[in-house]
Amino acid sequence: MLLYLVQHAKAAPKEIDPQRPLTEEGRQGIQKVAAFIKPLNLCVDYLWHSGKLRAVQTAEILAEVVKANSAPTAHDGLGPNDDVTVLKNELATAQHDIMIVGHLPFLSKLASLLLTGSQSANTVAFKNSGIVCLTRTEENQWQLDWLVTPEVLV
Repeated sequence: MLLYLVQHAKAAPKEIDPQRPLTEEGRQGIQKVAAFIKPLNLCVDYLWHSGKLRAVQTAEILAEVVKANSAPTAHDGLGPNDDVTVLKNELATAQHDIMIVGHLPFLSKLASLLLTGSQSANTVAFKNSGIVCLTRTEENQWQLDWLVTPEVLV
């Protein structure tokens, strides 16, 4: 099973817009990453996002280059401060490749919990528009395969 964890693209501060839509810089960042991964022909069964506008907009841009068996869908429990153990338990029995567009600190805690067993290990330095690919092995352990951020792309 492959699991792609994506931190939403850069969004407007809530003082400027409480809905926090993507900024132009955010759109450019996620489009840059999308253009980079397009030749990889990523295919997932599900593309989940939180219900927050910045995650929805990021997922919509990724859906243009990631082949998904269903449309991007809001999934409960993906908010910034939601309990990661709920999703960890759901992923433990999942048999499908999944892309999740979410927020910090949730994604950081989830990646740490999957990779080390501790939410607070802080194993991955997430960046806006960054994608982290994890693989669940046959032994039901998680490994970091790769990650990409807009900053490393030319």
